[in-house]
Amino acid sequence: MLRCGDGSLYTGIATDVPRRVTEHERSPRGSKYLRGRGPLELVFQSEIGDRSLAARAESRIKGLGKEAKEQLIASRGGLRDLLADLDMTGL
Repeated sequence: MLRCGDGSLYTGIATDVPRRVTEHERSPRGSKYLRGRGPLELVFQSEIGDRSLAARAESRIKGLGKEAKEQLIASRGGLRDLLADLDMTGL
């Protein structure tokens, strides 16, 4: 999850997080949502497993309100609770 300069939170998935953050900051391959919203700060990341599980986790997180996302950032254990019904072995 990235925190934008305006305080909003952006959720996405990537196999190489530092590279993807750099793309968001400097490349046309970055998200349109993030353009002009810098500076960007990486505030949460978690290794999920395969791409399918990561996409389902991303969808679940995107459905949360800002307050719930802030709680997730503050407490990594909250991710386990949020994704309890998915097969998230290794979290």
